[in-house]
Amino acid sequence: MRPLIVALALLLASAGTATAKPPLWRVYDNSLQGAKYIDLTHTLTPHIPVWAGFGPATFSATVNPSTGQPYTYAHDGFEATHYDLPTDQFGTQLDPPAHWAPEYAAIDELPPTFAVRKLVVISIVKQVKKDFNHQMTVADVKRWEKHHGRIPAGSVVMVRSDWSKRWPDPALSKLTEFPGVTLAALKFLHHKRHILFHGHEPLDTDSTPTLEGEHWLMHHGFAQAEGVANLDKVKPKGCLIEIGYPKFGGGLGGYARFIAICPPSWKHGVSVGQVPESPLQKYASDLHWNPSLGMRVR
Repeated sequence: MRPLIVALALLLASAGTATAKPPLWRVYDNSLQGAKYIDLTHTLTPHIPVWAGFGPATFSATVNPSTGQPYTYAHDGFEATHYDLPTDQFGTQLDPPAHWAPEYAAIDELPPTFAVRKLVVISIVKQVKKDFNHQMTVADVKRWEKHHGRIPAGSVVMVRSDWSKRWPDPALSKLTEFPGVTLAALKFLHHKRHILFHGHEPLDTDSTPTLEGEHWLMHHGFAQAEGVANLDKVKPKGCLIEIGYPKFGGGLGGYARFIAICPPSWKHGVSVGQVPESPLQKYASDLHWNPSLGMRVR
């Protein structure tokens, strides 16, 4: 009888283990499912700001090489898009250090541990209103810490300037003065706070003639984010950031998708289950090619 009792006990124990929810699934159910998700990414179009040295992008319908004709829903049952992108430094992006320093990691060599991090948002909006060319200083960083506590090691620090509120005005790429980050602040964040990387709204790190901040970052093996959007909708502390980008072999820039994940009580963002996901939304109007815009629209 005793062996039978032991066997039943082991069976029940194994059944309990099989039905127990794995720890990371509990994290999702308890924290992430009800969180607010905020897209920090600009939509790529042929008309967004880009450095004149790279030139504009063009979109077109993908052509069947056998016929020379574009694929169509009516004839082929599907369509596809050909993108002529002059650079991988385009739109919202994640710069690997190999952009300037070939001895460091290219975009495909960034580790998968970049995927999810604590997110810090430091606002310099008040300073920028007084001086559009304001470059974030160490004092700005310490002021944030006075109100919110020490910046966590390994976190991502985004610098909010509201520069992106003028997006997609092409004139943005021609500005010689714009909000940025001082070299001293970058050194402080990396050497004293040991962050993963920082990001900013403009398409360059700073407005110095030599881009001294970007030069220092790249040549010391640090990545950075550029062209970031919607930082005005993110809490200064307490959120996470999810990072995604295509893995081009030897790529020197990354078309990135940044998503802020904020607490359920936050006033901005959308939660799982609030929008159609599977199936996705069916729209009242079909996508169609707009020749004047050079892209598909609804």
